[in-house]
Amino acid sequence: MFKIVRLCVALVLLSAWNVSNAQNKSFVDVTGIDHSIKPGDNFFRFVNGRWYDTVAIANDQSGVGSYSFLNIPQKKLLQSILDSVSGTQNALGSIDQKVGDFYASGLDVATINKRGYEPVKPILARIDAISNLPTLFNFLGTEMKSGNSSIIGFGISPDDINSGINIAHVYQSGINLPEREYYFKTDSSTIRIQEAYKKYVSTLFQLTGSDPTAARKHADVTYSIEKQLASSHKTNVQLRDVKANFNKVATTSINKTQANLGWTMLLANLGAKTDSVDMAQPAYYEKLNELLKSVSINDWKVYLKAATLQNYAEMLSKPYVDAAFEFSKMLTGQAAQKSRKQIMTERVDRYLGQALGQLYVKRYFDEQSKKRVLALVNNLQKSFENRINHLEWMSDSTKLKAKEKLHTITKKIGYPDKWRNYDKVQIKRTDYFENMLSLNRNNYQYELAKLNKPVDRTEWHTTPSTVTAYYNPALNEIVFPAGILQYPYFDFSADDAINYGGIGMVIGHELTHAFDDQGAQYDKDGNVKNWWTKQDYSKFKEKTQQLADLYGSFTVLDTVHLKGALTLGENTADNGGVAIAYDAFKMTQQGKDSVKIDGFTPDQRFFLSIARIWRVKTRDAFLRTYVNTNPHAPAMWRVNGPLMNFAPFYRAFNLQPGDKNYKAEEERVKIW
Repeated sequence: MFKIVRLCVALVLLSAWNVSNAQNKSFVDVTGIDHSIKPGDNFFRFVNGRWYDTVAIANDQSGVGSYSFLNIPQKKLLQSILDSVSGTQNALGSIDQKVGDFYASGLDVATINKRGYEPVKPILARIDAISNLPTLFNFLGTEMKSGNSSIIGFGISPDDINSGINIAHVYQSGINLPEREYYFKTDSSTIRIQEAYKKYVSTLFQLTGSDPTAARKHADVTYSIEKQLASSHKTNVQLRDVKANFNKVATTSINKTQANLGWTMLLANLGAKTDSVDMAQPAYYEKLNELLKSVSINDWKVYLKAATLQNYAEMLSKPYVDAAFEFSKMLTGQAAQKSRKQIMTERVDRYLGQALGQLYVKRYFDEQSKKRVLALVNNLQKSFENRINHLEWMSDSTKLKAKEKLHTITKKIGYPDKWRNYDKVQIKRTDYFENMLSLNRNNYQYELAKLNKPVDRTEWHTTPSTVTAYYNPALNEIVFPAGILQYPYFDFSADDAINYGGIGMVIGHELTHAFDDQGAQYDKDGNVKNWWTKQDYSKFKEKTQQLADLYGSFTVLDTVHLKGALTLGENTADNGGVAIAYDAFKMTQQGKDSVKIDGFTPDQRFFLSIARIWRVKTRDAFLRTYVNTNPHAPAMWRVNGPLMNFAPFYRAFNLQPGDKNYKAEEERVKIW
């Protein structure tokens, strides 16, 4: 009993210290506020305008600021770990040895450059030996296990209608531009990208010995095949249709209807013992089945060489790396290549992420943060339940199901309880390309081992150091890695207004994903199963359409509009996240009082924190690609969009008719 009392007293004292400390540490960039802009005209610019107008984007980056770009300083922390462990002698097979030697092997550019494209010569030779479709698919099966996929998209993940079991899925694939529309648009920006891509493919062929004329012809053949494949691709918006993108079929059936693909042999080559697959986008495989006969074997060999060279270009010598970067500049606007240390830090994090993550957590993660954030998650769940209870458009029976799902959500914070094992990975300090193959093969086998097995609900699908968060509908879980548990999202010493407007908004966002246009189709166990009444779901669809229409009206760049249908899920989550976080904040002591810090009320600080967490500036080329391909709205609209729909924001900053982002109450979209 005495211990419990002491703990309660300690928590009270800690809370008091936090408020006192918050008064000494602003957490709001007061000097960055642009008072020439009215909050009701553009709140993103009001809070971030001075920073936005003066900050410079580094030549080797496509953007700067918070959110995903906060991973730039994160990578510096990881790089310091890798510089340390790679410079010492480590026990063979240890985590330190594997991450350190992999990192060092990629820094040995002298050896990499000396080898040229020698590492891929055996692969190109195997392509030359292809003489018919069976030998083509034999090649594909072998290469896919090493991370070199082209016309077949293959993966293992939960069954949509039985989420407790992992099954085989095949997806549309075969193209190397960002998405299908890049092959068919005729605006000047897209045409420049098309020509840059053909030039890139041509350059790769020239680097491997083709003369310029032959190389250009090979690029045209490659592009022609990709364009034909792209014609069967679903758009990014169509890919959001959950039910339309799940089509479980018997392998005996598709072996007959798509005989040119030879599914039985292909799956056997892949080591995938299964009598069925989810063919997510059947039209693609129907088109591929057709093209395997109408396109000559010689042209397919050209295509496979192009795909192979692109797959491995950044692992080869400098001319290949330079060629890949020259093309990527068209999509990102990035002016200069990243340093080799930056590149290798990203690759270690990608391929040995949970090994490096263990080292990161030991050095940089405060366990107190995990407990504090869990408390915030629990508070936001209570807030969300209360909002569900008060929804006017939802019936009691659907509310009951919604609350069951809400309280079944699994919470993962900081890092995995069980770390991934990399014992089968062999890493040598002198063999960079071979290390990459070893990692790819190990990852393939790691995924393949899940086939037809129960889903491991402890698994994480991001690394602990990454500044991100996600909701996984198949597992009904929310995940907040250690990387995002830092300022501006979270600070242990910050006042509640800052933390609820920061990580609280992110938590609310992820919780709302369980009830966005896609998440709402999954039940509490992660199965695609209807739990709505017909009338309630119809009302829900009407409201989400209003939100899609609103965001589709926003102009991002020149005449480029946001894609309201593509970003609907994320926009639903942003709008819900703000509301849920605000309600939870109002449950705190600070949320109930009116004490100002830095001249701002608690409510104003909450909204200032929201605008601060999306403080991002990007290059125009990156933004143009982002709008075409990314399901998130750009940063400015992640601030202004939700707030123009939220009455407490109007009260906090006295928005009035005539303000540019003012909307009459009946025009404001409210879902959750």
